[in-house]
Amino acid sequence: MSQQFFNRDISWLSFNHRVLEEAKDESLPLFERLKFMAIYSSNLDEFYKVRVAEYRNATVNPKSFPDIPDAEQTFEKINAIVSQHWVEFSQILKEHILPQMHLNGIILHYKGYPSYPSHLNFIQEYFNTEITPYVQPVLLNKGTRSFMRDNRLYLAIKLFKKSTKEKARKSKKARYALIKLPTNEAPRFIRLPRVDDQHHIVFLDDILRYNLQELFPGFDIVGSWGVKLARDADLGIEDEFGGNIVERIKENLAKRKIGKPAGFLHDRNIPGDLLAYLQETFDINTNELVPTGSYLNSHDFFNFPTPENPDLVWQAPKPILPFELEQTGSMFEAIKKKERVLHYPYHSFKYVIQFLNEAATDPKVEDIMLTQYRVASNSEVVSALIAAAHNKKNVTVFVEVKARFDEENNLYFAKQMEKAGVKIMYSIPGLKVHAKMALVLRRSHGVRKRSFAYLSTGNFNEKTARLYADHGFFTCNDAYINDMENLFKYLQDQSIKPKLNKLLVTQINLRKTIMENINREIELAQSGKEGYILLKMNGIQNKNLISKLYEASQAGVKVDLIVRGVCCLVPDQEFSKNIRVLRLVDSFLEHARIWVFGNGGQKTMFLSSADWLNRNINRRIETAFPIEHPELKDEILNILEMQLNDNVKVRRIDTNLNNVLDQTDRPQLRAQVSTYSYLYELDQVIRAKF
Repeated sequence: MSQQFFNRDISWLSFNHRVLEEAKDESLPLFERLKFMAIYSSNLDEFYKVRVAEYRNATVNPKSFPDIPDAEQTFEKINAIVSQHWVEFSQILKEHILPQMHLNGIILHYKGYPSYPSHLNFIQEYFNTEITPYVQPVLLNKGTRSFMRDNRLYLAIKLFKKSTKEKARKSKKARYALIKLPTNEAPRFIRLPRVDDQHHIVFLDDILRYNLQELFPGFDIVGSWGVKLARDADLGIEDEFGGNIVERIKENLAKRKIGKPAGFLHDRNIPGDLLAYLQETFDINTNELVPTGSYLNSHDFFNFPTPENPDLVWQAPKPILPFELEQTGSMFEAIKKKERVLHYPYHSFKYVIQFLNEAATDPKVEDIMLTQYRVASNSEVVSALIAAAHNKKNVTVFVEVKARFDEENNLYFAKQMEKAGVKIMYSIPGLKVHAKMALVLRRSHGVRKRSFAYLSTGNFNEKTARLYADHGFFTCNDAYINDMENLFKYLQDQSIKPKLNKLLVTQINLRKTIMENINREIELAQSGKEGYILLKMNGIQNKNLISKLYEASQAGVKVDLIVRGVCCLVPDQEFSKNIRVLRLVDSFLEHARIWVFGNGGQKTMFLSSADWLNRNINRRIETAFPIEHPELKDEILNILEMQLNDNVKVRRIDTNLNNVLDQTDRPQLRAQVSTYSYLYELDQVIRAKF
């Protein structure tokens, strides 16, 4: 029987490999390719700390993880795939990136030291003045307790104690040592003096390697190899149903740094005896070993020294400032005229900040309610909410303190808002609130006046809004306003189920409505009419929903999926022959969730905060909201059509989870470039009318 569902995490590795492939694209500026290598590495770090850690725990205690069958086999398969990817990573760096750097006058010394005496003198001096104070070499001994910090770089060293007699030298046993690279105190990449108008750069790792003899004066150094330990980052509160969650998170944040090993990443050329010694010393199981390249923590390429040549860096297009919003000046007045959808990062996110600032100063605004999942550091969103509280508005913010790796940031901003008088609602036990929404209620003399709402597929984060492709919807339609007011009441008291007319909400009506829409397409196809479904998401995993799509496919419904990350649906099988799965990876991170159902030609469209992953469907409060205005619907459909027809950055996922570039004779179409041009031209048409 054909495989019906891909493994969630094996499919994710296919996505991350697609990210790595971008580093080979010679049409991209050099430093954009380097950025994709950094993204690949950063993604992998989080994957090991979260997902692989769970497999590791399941192999140790399978009874506690009944939902993870075949954990040991999957764990080993993941490590084998990642090891293969690291071979490709090293190959791309050596055969594609470094030669291209050289052609542009940038010499990154890789696996070796510079030959110029001035460079060697600089390395010696830099080590003595900038590095030595922060280096603490540790000679490992049997029985000595040692600790490796999470995700920090180390050099593992093999050495012999010096001896004057040849016989004694040959009979000595090897010794082993460890040095933590001081990456918090020094940059990973150090510029050397320019020679022949070329930029010379060396790894911090190699500055230490060059000076190892000074750190171990009584030893002969055999060599050193990069290693690091990824530790379990789960705080153990994801499914808590009782107790003070905020206090639990505060207690457990420190424990994240000392979590159990999830993966031990090491230079694949490390000697076997040294590796075995490290395993014994740090209690590392063989199935936790991941052979990699010579230089770890490649996410540090995000901070590679900026070149002087701007042609080497991708220049993001300047965000569009829609003419109508600029002319009106007031977001409230603009929304009164018509509903609005902004497409980030093609449009500026500043209008969300303007919307909140206007709410903070409008004398008729009495209540502002907002959900916070991830916000930027120095958040303008938080500043606007604090300003509103100072202006005597009733500001209520639901802060999801279980947002992984943003727990500390969210707790900090929650405290700042509380000090200003903002009412803070914290996490609901057993659920995460992932909905993205803001509600502004206006009254005069106790009578409700025109109020406003904002719903989005992405976070209230002005930083990521410049990098993530999302959609934000502004409306003053009372049906949305009433639903959102009821939903905020539900966030405060889950015993009161909200009455909903427009919104779909997990835990209430979202799954039921999805099924109804799929069933309608099935009925259309069975009656000889066209059935069509187009779904764009970051991930699709839920077996019930996937099985429903299989049922639709078998009934003759054509299904197009644009899935950036996890995809457990298997295409090109008899049960999925009418389903096409595409993946779009480009310079902007595709983050939007859009669901379109053909509806006999009268397309039904929802934007959503929810992917079809089990966590979204079962353990989160998510929203989906209909887009009904024909003009807005057409605008989004046109963007989706460009993505479906992209033949530059889109890949088709096949039955082996390969990312396949389908060959075509059509002119090249790159969806993200075309989307910007399309939205820019739309705005120019509006400007021309004035």
